[in-house]
Amino acid sequence: MGTVLSLCDHSGNAVNPWANAGYDCICVDLQHKGITKEGNITYVGADIRKWNPPKINFDFVFAFPPCTHLAVSGARWFKGKGLKALAEAIELVAACSDICESTGAPYLIENPISTLATYWREPDYRFNPCDYAGYLEHPEDEAYTKTTCLWVDNGFVMPPEKPVFPIHGSKMHLMAPSEERANLRSVTPMGFSQAVYIANA
Repeated sequence: MGTVLSLCDHSGNAVNPWANAGYDCICVDLQHKGITKEGNITYVGADIRKWNPPKINFDFVFAFPPCTHLAVSGARWFKGKGLKALAEAIELVAACSDICESTGAPYLIENPISTLATYWREPDYRFNPCDYAGYLEHPEDEAYTKTTCLWVDNGFVMPPEKPVFPIHGSKMHLMAPSEERANLRSVTPMGFSQAVYIANA
């Protein structure tokens, strides 16, 4: 079929529709342990600032650089984090952008509402999970809001929306503190993942 790359991807949600369709998928993230394979998805534990993608033609590239030091929802803590945290966050976005551009494939770089609009440029698109929940068999699972921004290029096609009413409101912001909170908040909505696959495969 082809190959899809996903950077800073812990959950693998973004590539699931592609893997189910027969694409080979590579998910790179520091939290993965070594190199493991589950079905058509290969998980690679690596720092994308030091990782070089294989010399193959990719059909699509996703990138989810960490938003911890960029999201405006955490702006009240920026001063205490210092410049090194900000520099690392920007460096990760730049690494994602460099890899995305180098592949020549359609791509998206995702982040919540963040300071990237100031340090880089305005996003190309914004959406909420509920905007694409209609792609799911159980739309109510993702009937919530969480404004997400996309920076795209190389022929990326923004999929048409299938919105549902956000009965769960802004549930991600109300999530209780835990060790997994950051990972849970950053999981790619499956409705949007399915929509991106349909529009770009």
